[in-house]
This record gives sequence, structure tokens and C-alpha cells, in this order.
Amino acid sequence: MDKLLYVAMSGASENAIAQKAHANNLANVSTNGFQRDLEQARSIPVFGEVMPSRAYAMSERPGTDFSGGAMVDTGRDLDVAVKGDGWIAVQTADGGEAYTRSASLNVDALGILRAGNGLPVMGNGGPIAVPPQQQIEVGADGTISVRSMGEGPKVMAQVDRIKLVKPDMKNMEKGADGLIHTKDGKAAGADGTVQVESGFLQASNVNAVEEMTSVLTLSRQFELHIKMMKTAETNDESMARVLQIS
Repeated sequence: MDKLLYVAMSGASENAIAQKAHANNLANVSTNGFQRDLEQARSIPVFGEVMPSRAYAMSERPGTDFSGGAMVDTGRDLDVAVKGDGWIAVQTADGGEAYTRSASLNVDALGILRAGNGLPVMGNGGPIAVPPQQQIEVGADGTISVRSMGEGPKVMAQVDRIKLVKPDMKNMEKGADGLIHTKDGKAAGADGTVQVESGFLQASNVNAVEEMTSVLTLSRQFELHIKMMKTAETNDESMARVLQIS
């Protein structure tokens, strides 16, 4: 009886956690650059002074779907998205590096080029600083060119180049900040083969229909676990009545 109740109870708890993962994917279906979180369940033996027959279910996030989303035409010159494989490097609040597939760039009051989430965009020697300018352009290789104040329309000067990387995906994982980090914590090296597309943002790679189907399936499984717990309670009450009669 206790085995039935334990399996049902742990299964219901982990199903609720799995539903949160898929619900988070659904909530970010319209978030540009979002990478879908994967979810799976597996059986884990109970450790301690118990019978070896005891096991419980555990939901976990084995990884992240790093496939690219659709390219969305915004018509804004400072919106950039990576074409093919690769990532845009940004500086995190602790001074480290994180990576994103898409960025809505803007220049702050201090002249620092920042991504849409407010993090500085990394260049050849650190965060990119842009001088006062009339126009700014982003080349396919990540080159930042500006037309200084008072210069003619054909006078463009290169100020820096966005750090574009293409690390081994086995060494990449999503952090709590929603950005992609290297597992070993080391900054990835720049890769000259990575290209970006100006005027585009990359949409989320979440499939809304697939995520909704998963949520409904998990909901039915949760209901089944609750019924199992109620059945265990009913069986326990019936056994108690039999013992009272005897």
C-alpha cells in the first residue's frame, strides 16, 4: 500500500514541475531569441535505510533546444540576428560573458552599445563604445561603422566589431538569467565565419502546438496520480474496517 501511495505522490509532484517547464516555454513563444527548454522524467532509487524496491520519479531539464527560430523582419538597422550557427557575445553583470542569438541594439547615454536586455555587447577588446554619430551600421561580419557628426553621407568609419562565437554546443547551457553560458565558465573565442543579418530578429524556437499538447498530456497524468492516491486511501480504509470486524 505504501509503495502505491509513494509512487503516486512523487509522480504527481514531478508532473507539476514538468508542467511548469512547458508553461514557461509557452509563455515565451513570442519572446525573440528564446531557446526552448527540454524536459524529461526518469526513475531514481530511494537512498537510505529502505527496501531496494523503492523508487521515485524525477523531472529534470536535460538540456536546451539550440535550434534557431524564424527570422523576423523588423526594418530596424540596429536589430541583428545570427545567420546559421553562432552566437553574439554580451557582458553579464558579474563581468563574465553570455551568448544570445538575437539582439535589438541601442547606444546608451555613455556611448556603450547594449543589447535589448541592457547588457553591453562585446567587441574585440571588451564592451563596444560608440562615439557621437549621425548614423550607425552593422555589417554582415559584425563590423560596427559610424558616420561622425558633420561628416558626409559616404564617410563611414569602423569603430569595432561585435564578438561572434561558434563554440562546441556540448559545452553550452542555459543559465538562470535565460542567456546561454559555457559549462566550464571560460569565454569562447571569436569566430570569423559567423555572420549576422541586420534588420532582423530571431523569433523563439518554441512550437506552441507541441508545448500545449505536452501540457495537456501531463495534466491527464497528474489527474491519474491523484486518482491513484484516492484509491490507496479507499483501500486503506477498507482494510481498517476488515481488521476491526475480525
